[in-house]
Amino acid sequence: MRLKHIKDADKIINKSNYIITKPEKYKGKWNKLFNNDNNIEIEIGTGKGKFIIETALQNSNTNYIGIEKYDSPLVSAVKKLEELEINNLKLICYDAFEIENIFDKEIYKIYLNFSDPWPKKRHTKRRLTSDRFLQKYDLVFKDKKRIEMKTDNDDLFLYSCESLVDYGYKVIKKDTNHISDITTEYEDKFMSIGKNINYISVVKE
Repeated sequence: MRLKHIKDADKIINKSNYIITKPEKYKGKWNKLFNNDNNIEIEIGTGKGKFIIETALQNSNTNYIGIEKYDSPLVSAVKKLEELEINNLKLICYDAFEIENIFDKEIYKIYLNFSDPWPKKRHTKRRLTSDRFLQKYDLVFKDKKRIEMKTDNDDLFLYSCESLVDYGYKVIKKDTNHISDITTEYEDKFMSIGKNINYISVVKE
């Protein structure tokens, strides 16, 4: 789906207290930024922020960081946050392919919600569940490796299930008609037209 470009998006989001403009300087120090030792969970591809914001609101004893590669979707996220005060949430505009530059063995769980499926075979390595990305995640998890994924794309789901298991992850739960307590904007759209939602939760020692 083509992203809508918003003029001066970078300037708009960087005015928000929720945006971390230089995340590299917090590598290994994110708990100090949050001023507690609570677990840190991240969403890669946070988009307009519905999932990460609602999750943070419902779980005050966990810290959350939303990572989005493009600045335009984050404009919607920071607008949602204007009337809120959430102490356990930060947002980053950053390319997840360089995730090891901003975290160092301090992440409890990764959420992958409606990631770009990169359907062409030559783009397989760009998928967020490819072994290239899974190797990077190894560098940021603090102990056990926990991933939760949701997607409307059946081919990406089948690929991801195989990739995760091949990499040594154990499936905790898998569902091809998933109903979430907290949804994303994409999830709401797909469910409204009757599209099934695929879900998998995995863990690796």
